[in-house]
Amino acid sequence: GRRTQLLKGLPATSTVEENSAAGVSVYNFNVTVSALASGGVAILPTIVNSNPLTEAFDIESKGGFEYRVVTSGNPVLDYETMPKSFDLQIFVEDTTGRTDLNILTIQVMDRNEYPVFRGNMAIRTVTIYMLEGTPPGRIYQVDAADPENAKLKYSLLPATAPFSISESGAIFSTKEFDYEKDPHCYFLNITVTDPDGLNSTKTVHINIININDERPYFTTKQRIYRIPEEQSPGTIVANITAKDPDDEDSPSRLFYSIQSSDRHFSINPATGVLQVTGRIDRDALPLRLHPNISLIVRVEDSPSSGHASEMEITIIVDDINDNPPECNPSAFRKEANENTTPGTFLVDLRNYCKDIDVDPSNNQFRFTGLSGFGSNNFALESTVSGRLVMTGTIDLENPANPGLEVYTLTVRVQDIAHPNYSSKYLFSISFDNIVYIYIRIKPVNEFFPVFSNLSYVFSVSEIAKVGSSIGRVHATDKDWPPNVLTYSIVAGAGTRDYTNIFWISPTKGDVRILARLDYETTQKHIFTVQASDQEKSTTASVTVNVLEVNDEEPVCSPNIFSLQIPVGLAVGTNINGFRIECQDRDSDPRSFRYFINEGNENSHFIFSPSAGSNTSRLILASRFDYESGLDTNWIYSLHIHITDDNLVSARDKTTHFIKTGTVTLSIRVIPNPTTATTTTPGFTVVTKRENLYSPSAWYVPFVITLGSLLLLGLLGYLGLLLLTRLRTRCPPAGRAHGTPLFHFTFCVSSQTMTKLNTVFDGEARDPVTGRMYEFNTRSGARRWKKSNEPLQPMLAMQVTSSATDNSGQGTEGAEAPSKKETSVKRKELPAATKPAAKPSAGQSETPGQAGLRLQKQKEESEDRGLSSPA
Repeated sequence: GRRTQLLKGLPATSTVEENSAAGVSVYNFNVTVSALASGGVAILPTIVNSNPLTEAFDIESKGGFEYRVVTSGNPVLDYETMPKSFDLQIFVEDTTGRTDLNILTIQVMDRNEYPVFRGNMAIRTVTIYMLEGTPPGRIYQVDAADPENAKLKYSLLPATAPFSISESGAIFSTKEFDYEKDPHCYFLNITVTDPDGLNSTKTVHINIININDERPYFTTKQRIYRIPEEQSPGTIVANITAKDPDDEDSPSRLFYSIQSSDRHFSINPATGVLQVTGRIDRDALPLRLHPNISLIVRVEDSPSSGHASEMEITIIVDDINDNPPECNPSAFRKEANENTTPGTFLVDLRNYCKDIDVDPSNNQFRFTGLSGFGSNNFALESTVSGRLVMTGTIDLENPANPGLEVYTLTVRVQDIAHPNYSSKYLFSISFDNIVYIYIRIKPVNEFFPVFSNLSYVFSVSEIAKVGSSIGRVHATDKDWPPNVLTYSIVAGAGTRDYTNIFWISPTKGDVRILARLDYETTQKHIFTVQASDQEKSTTASVTVNVLEVNDEEPVCSPNIFSLQIPVGLAVGTNINGFRIECQDRDSDPRSFRYFINEGNENSHFIFSPSAGSNTSRLILASRFDYESGLDTNWIYSLHIHITDDNLVSARDKTTHFIKTGTVTLSIRVIPNPTTATTTTPGFTVVTKRENLYSPSAWYVPFVITLGSLLLLGLLGYLGLLLLTRLRTRCPPAGRAHGTPLFHFTFCVSSQTMTKLNTVFDGEARDPVTGRMYEFNTRSGARRWKKSNEPLQPMLAMQVTSSATDNSGQGTEGAEAPSKKETSVKRKELPAATKPAAKPSAGQSETPGQAGLRLQKQKEESEDRGLSSPA
């Protein structure tokens, strides 16, 4: 708002005395408002701040626009401990929004204050105790102070009192007091005055304490007391009294105590009342032997360092009938066999029970109240003897018997004297933490276990899992309570291969198999089981019929085979006369079904018959077509599945067990021969190596390496022998122009070539030359269909690995054989060497005749001991 002079009389300075009460006016001022401020003051004058901060001041209205600053009394102003000056900021605002803020400075004025006592005298009246006979001297120091730190003056009233006070405030006694002659107490008024005459007064109370100088004496004359045992704590035995001469005619202030060590009694230290504090048992040691208790009672006139007297008293403890009969041990354990003869003695309670009361009239007891369920089978011979005997025969298996092994009896052992104390003892066979007497009817093993059947027959599938339950045997025992039966196999549970093929649960009789059953080997197992109650046993026969299940796979021979067929083999041909023969131990030969599961690309191969026989032949179902690109694979890896479900209906196949055998065939298709070359006849050796062993078979490389070294040594030795023989039997060959530096010389003998009349029932076109040739579908023999030029003799031999490519690869063209060669050696015959048999002029030589002729020459050479180079 706008700042305007509204506070009249401010700023200003005022004073106020310290210790001013609340509401003391400090300063008056007015508030002026303009004529426009019809409402007067909007915000009354307010102390908005102070320096230093304080709440010791407030503003009150005097009426109208007059106000005054007053003390609040909280806190009370103190010149000595608080600031000496305060700056109050007073704020006011009228209804037009004009404000004013001014400062009122208040100075605190010092004022002479009354002296004050400090210490105990400041808060209460001090009481001083003095023993009579104490020599004169200083007895107390008064502590007082002046707020203005002025020097104070001490005085004491009444002046006739035998005390004085020094300038420093120390109070002194001026005589030696006698309790019996002088007053027992004094009240002194201590006054302290400052230089201006202001004073303060406090009272000091001095008590004279009497000194004990006389010995007290007992006034009680009785020395022997008699009480019964087992008095409750607090029972008064005697009232011991004494007198102290120092007390004159007033009651004596004496202190009583028992000097001898005793836990049965105590004495009131102020009144001398002797009372029972602990249990007093006359029947326990040492009171059982010495029933008198001696006490030394002491009386003193001061708790310590006083005069004392002592007196001996005797307390005789009398016996009462406070103990019931007790049996030790408090629990008995007795057993009796079932069917025990009546009159059999069980236990004599008198030997174990007694009453510990000392007085013979209190320790006599009797046995009564034999009761409990089944107590009619037992009896006490007399109430005095306490002998417990059998009175009936207990047969646990008898239906009329309650079937209890435990009979709980209650026998009351009772005092003869009065008052009667009794104790109940339970005869029980059950064992608990509480000790009782146990009488148990012990079962006798009278009966043999009996199986529910004399023999058991179980049927189980031959494919049942090991551990499967096949049945359960059960036996019972008529003994009561039932004995725990243990089952076992005692004979016949094994086979030639297994010692134990069956197992029986010892507790449940559950029969399980431990090894796989085989119907084809054994159709029935018979063994003996036993049930035993540890004493008696019985046996039963168990027959296990093994149910046949189709669990044998067809086994075929051969199961792995490799074949080679010409590319032009006729459809419907039994390939190389190959057939498979299968057997199944649990299936009819007509149950076999044959089908090629994989590898039969373009469905070139089938088996005939495909079902209903245990033999089947491999048939070429369709021709190969490599020219159009339909066929690209030259090696076929066929996986044949043979199942035994041919005789199973389609509805039963979902539930019938079907087994499958497998056969693997590798078929290599031999392409047509290419155009014959006119070069010197020679042959090609192709070697292919494939790793067929597992890397984990570490011994395979070792054996192969060792065998290869031995084979190389043998071949080297044979080569040396061959070279020596050639040099001795063959003429040296001259080196012709254009012949290679290294060549091989063959000795070819003359022989007569016999022409074979072969029937060529098929024809095909050579994919390389385009020429037509004829072939025999059974033998594979071939010849050019039309040719007037004689063929040069050619010897070609291709050696391939019998192992087939398992990866199924082998896509080859017409030159596929040359691409798969790993090493090739070509050898030419020398120009001087002539073939032994040559076709006549104008006669064409078939593609297979040259190979056949050279093969026959090779055989003749071997007959002469020659070995063809490899």
